[in-house]
Amino acid sequence: MQKRWPERLWIVRHGQSAGNVARDAADAAGLPEIDIAVRDADVPLSRLGEEQSLALGRWFGAMATDERPNVVLISPYRRAKQTAELVGSAGGLSEDSPELIIDERLREKEFGILDRLTRAGIERAHPQQAEFRRLLGKFYHRPPGGESWCDVILRLRSAIDTLSLHYDGCRVLVVAHQVVVLCMRYLLEHMTEEQILKIDLEGDVANCAVTEYRFEASQGQHGALVLHRYNFVAPLEQAGAQVTLKPDAALAAR
Repeated sequence: MQKRWPERLWIVRHGQSAGNVARDAADAAGLPEIDIAVRDADVPLSRLGEEQSLALGRWFGAMATDERPNVVLISPYRRAKQTAELVGSAGGLSEDSPELIIDERLREKEFGILDRLTRAGIERAHPQQAEFRRLLGKFYHRPPGGESWCDVILRLRSAIDTLSLHYDGCRVLVVAHQVVVLCMRYLLEHMTEEQILKIDLEGDVANCAVTEYRFEASQGQHGALVLHRYNFVAPLEQAGAQVTLKPDAALAAR
């Protein structure tokens, strides 16, 4: 019987980025803007982010080669690509793993006119948008030139269809961003707005944390992916790498 789903699916947030560090500095100084010299898509990993990615790669590498990821789908953003490359360099991918497959549907949520602003900066420069977000909530609020969570979910629906149609029986690693991790949970587990926002409220997705699904044939007519673990940071802790939980620079008003 065709499974119609990957055998295993790991969804990983990229390692700590230079944007995370810049955002912390802006918040600590009470600044309205985050000091980043490049566009969000080009923000690289921090040194700690590189260490986290290597630690994750060693965790995957401790598995038998026929248990490691043999398909790697990544956001086109630099920090996600670097994370996947470092996982591979640390021996974390199957020997028959293909090259990294860039999928723009896995990109970060776009923030439009709110990009690079801290919460204080948004309230100062765009008070109307701050009020709209308060009224609508992050699930539906779409800043000018940006996306709501619903917009991200819409593009991820087709990405999940791709997983089902083209990677049945595979072991797939997705390297992307915090909102992507949460929105994929929303879709794969058929959640409501209230359910996913409750999970989001409980805490940020850690950098290089693992969210893992395993295929279970007994679930539904054609089997289903079932959550095995969420926000799993043991690979970092075991390697002595610091665990970081801060949103990206663009996520000040996430």
